[in-house]
Amino acid sequence: MSATLIHEPPGSGSATPPAAPAWRAAVARHQRPSVRRAVTQLVTTLPPLALALWVMYHSLSLSYWLTLALALPTAGFLVRAFIIMHDCAHGSFLPWRRVNEVIGFVTGVLTLTPFGQWRRDHALHHASSGDLDRRGHGDVATLTVREYLALAPAARLRYRLFRHPAVLLGLGPLHLMVGQRFRPRSLATGTRQLVSVWATNAAIVVGVVAASLAIGFWPVALVYFPVMYLAGMAGVWLFYVQHQFEDTYWQTHEEWDYVTAAIAGSSHFKLPAILRWFTGSIGLHHVHHLGPRIPNYHLQRCHDENPLFHGASVVTLRQSAAVMRLALWDEDRQRLVSFGDARRALAAGSTASA
Repeated sequence: MSATLIHEPPGSGSATPPAAPAWRAAVARHQRPSVRRAVTQLVTTLPPLALALWVMYHSLSLSYWLTLALALPTAGFLVRAFIIMHDCAHGSFLPWRRVNEVIGFVTGVLTLTPFGQWRRDHALHHASSGDLDRRGHGDVATLTVREYLALAPAARLRYRLFRHPAVLLGLGPLHLMVGQRFRPRSLATGTRQLVSVWATNAAIVVGVVAASLAIGFWPVALVYFPVMYLAGMAGVWLFYVQHQFEDTYWQTHEEWDYVTAAIAGSSHFKLPAILRWFTGSIGLHHVHHLGPRIPNYHLQRCHDENPLFHGASVVTLRQSAAVMRLALWDEDRQRLVSFGDARRALAAGSTASA
C-alpha cells in the first residue's frame, strides 16, 4: 500500500531519523506566514461559506433535497474554515499572535470547536503521536493486539463497535458537536481551556439566537446541522487516514522518536485537487507533523523541495476506504491490522505451538 521512510518499515523503529540540523533547516524555510496568502484564504473561505448558507436557506422553499445537495459543497467551506482555525492554533496562519487567536476563536465558533481547549489538546497530540505510553490526546483510541486479547468479551465488543467505520463516521460527528460543549478537567483541559469551552458555547448560543430571530430556529437547524454533520464526517475520515494506516508508527516511550513518528506515523494522503483545496493540503500530514508551524499554504512547496518527505507512506483516495478497517496495533509484526488479521494470526500461532 505504501512506501517506506528509508530502507526499513517505518513501524520497525530501526529507521535512523535525519539529523536535527537537516530536518530543522528543511522546515524552517517554509515557516514564515504570508499575509497575502492568509488573507486570500479568508476571502475565499468565509464569504463563500456565508453565501452558500444563504443559498441553502432560500432553497428550503423549493426542496429540502436541494438543500441537502447544497450541504455538501457548503461543508467543504466549513472544513476549510477548520483548517484555518487549525493553523491559527499553531500560530502559523498570520504573523500576529493576537490576530491568530481572534480568527481562531471565530472559526472555532463556526465549527463548534473551542479554540483554546482544542489548541492545547492538539499540541499534546503533536508531542505524543505514535507513543504507546502517551495515547489519548487528539487521536483515535487504538489498542494493541495483546491489550485487546486481554479484555473481557464485553469490553472487546465495545472496542469493536467503537472502531467500526459506521460508528466512527456516523456517530463521530455528533460526538464532536456535543462532546466539545462539556469538557472535564484533565491534562488537556485546565482553567484557561475551560474558559475557552464556555466562551465558545456562549458565542454559539448568541449566534443561534440571533439567526433564529432573523429567520427562525428550524431553518437554522435544517441548514446548519447537515453542513456541520458532513464536515464532521470529513474531519473524522481525514484524521483517521492520516494516522491509521498499515505501516504507521507506534513505539513505547523509551523507543519513541519525534522525527520518525512525524514522518513514518503520518501519511501522505493524496487527494484530488479540489479536495486538496478544501482541506488546505492537510493530506501532507507528514510534513505538518514535522513542521507544525508551516502554514497550510506552504505545505506542498515544503514537500516538493525536500526529499526527506518523499518516502512517507502514501494513501490514495481509493485506498482510504480499506484503511478504515484497520483497528489494532500488532506489536510483533509492527503494523496496524484488522480484527480478522489478528484472529488469523492468533489461530496460526496456536496451530504452530501445538
